[in-house]
Amino acid sequence: MIVIRNVFQLKFGKAREAVALMRESLAIQKRALAGADFSARILTDVTGPFYTLVLELTVPNLATFETYTPRLFSDKEWQASYQKMTPLVESGHREVFTIVD
Repeated sequence: MIVIRNVFQLKFGKAREAVALMRESLAIQKRALAGADFSARILTDVTGPFYTLVLELTVPNLATFETYTPRLFSDKEWQASYQKMTPLVESGHREVFTIVD
């Protein structure tokens, strides 16, 4: 299993709005990728850099992620949601981990 964390550093005071948009985006993602083998959750900071938002995906392998990502990125509803999110973000990065039992 693979965990993929998309980590966003938000602009000051934009966490509440960004969480609402991320929830919307996640609902779109689940509809657009119906039947895909993945789970997702949204995380926010408790300590560390303020205004950190994480979209964490768990997939069986990287091939699954690579198969479904283009399908999601081409979805018009997802693109519109993403455009609302980008003005709230200062920076971001992706972390990819293997789950070791």
